[in-house]
Amino acid sequence: MSEATMITLHTFGPMFGLPDPSPFVVKAEMLLKLSGLAYRTDTTGFRRAPKGKLPYIEDAGSIVADSTFIRWHLESRHGIDFDRGLSAAERAAGWAVEKMLEEHLYWAALRERWLDDANFARGPARFFGTLPAPLRPVIKAVARRRVAARLRAQGFGRHSAAEIERLGTASIQALADLLGNKPCLFGAEPCGADATAFAFVSGLLCPVFEGGLRRAAEAHANLTAYEARLRARFWPEPAEGRG
Repeated sequence: MSEATMITLHTFGPMFGLPDPSPFVVKAEMLLKLSGLAYRTDTTGFRRAPKGKLPYIEDAGSIVADSTFIRWHLESRHGIDFDRGLSAAERAAGWAVEKMLEEHLYWAALRERWLDDANFARGPARFFGTLPAPLRPVIKAVARRRVAARLRAQGFGRHSAAEIERLGTASIQALADLLGNKPCLFGAEPCGADATAFAFVSGLLCPVFEGGLRRAAEAHANLTAYEARLRARFWPEPAEGRG
């Protein structure tokens, strides 16, 4: 298959031992892996991102941004049902789990990575490494202020760090309880929601970062086993900086 007919997924690229530092990019790539469609990744497309963020895909002339819209595009254009075999109630639960992770736990993790000084130095500070050295401190400070403003506007930023950690831990507990002793969220094989769940669990367990959310995820043996099982299946090659 030529590159012209292959789906291109625009990513940041492996970092921190993760397939990508963005859980939304990891979600989109796992959906592509689940689809069986041919694709390639491109780490040079951020400046052309139609919504100013990654991921987005290019597919035979169509440009689709946002991981959920990417999923819907793959389903409608290519006839894929990521939730085949699931009941209506399980499909609904899968959607609810995705939104819990993307619209709730995401903000707790964002605060822990960007506003904790030690975690910022270990992780997000690396995003600015290509900038001229004299500009880095200023641009880093501006970026962190913008993250803090986003958190406040969303509502999480109005809570204390301990309160945010408690909220995030509740979502981690809910995910662990839903998974139980199953290989995947709703049975033996991964569905669409597993792409989101794996993306967030792998990020939480990333050894680069310290904090209550990582400790909460590590406390659930089923989550650590789930992450290891799906990583071995879908990303068997070592990621940059793993461990």
